[in-house]
Amino acid sequence: RNIKNAIQFLLSGNTAGIFAVLYTSLLGLPVPFAPVHLLFINLLTDSLPALAIGMEPPERDILSQKPRDPKTGILTKDFLIKLLYQGGLIAVCTIIAFYIGLQENAKTASTMAFAVLTMARLFHGFNCKSDKPVVFTKAVGNNIYLIGAFVLGIALITSVVMIPGLHSIFKVQTLTMTQLFTVYGLAALNIPIVQILKAVRAALFK
Repeated sequence: RNIKNAIQFLLSGNTAGIFAVLYTSLLGLPVPFAPVHLLFINLLTDSLPALAIGMEPPERDILSQKPRDPKTGILTKDFLIKLLYQGGLIAVCTIIAFYIGLQENAKTASTMAFAVLTMARLFHGFNCKSDKPVVFTKAVGNNIYLIGAFVLGIALITSVVMIPGLHSIFKVQTLTMTQLFTVYGLAALNIPIVQILKAVRAALFK
């Protein structure tokens, strides 16, 4: 279960990046991400949350759940649907940030898109803890490794976009406080939406 959730986290985040790049390419917009942005996401802010999800404690009712069919692969229809809608949601938030930044200039757009994609994937780690809507319950804090990876990741990406000495390395520019909090809001938006959809699904398939 934990391995499957970690794979879901990684693939849905990568799907979001693919959708965002594909969208801007088809519309002839500036490239939203520099290569260093994608390296930062994959090496620093993806690896730790994925490992942390792999260390998620077992759910209390795990022994009352039906056994998994050993002949069933990971990439089931249900799993792929989750990847597409969760990745699509993160991509939409990333593209919105890109358009907001584009009102100023292409570099601001790239910086905001990069920051939203990075942070949204960090927030999304909590969505991948379980198929149940656990984020707004006590279970949200039962994995100290995931919380640590989240805090470290947010600190790193905030430092990258707000400390001038890092700008030339990561191809970004300083955001205003309004832009920074817009990034935080867009990045966190996937949490309530995904959790509501999970709650609806749980209610329908009781």
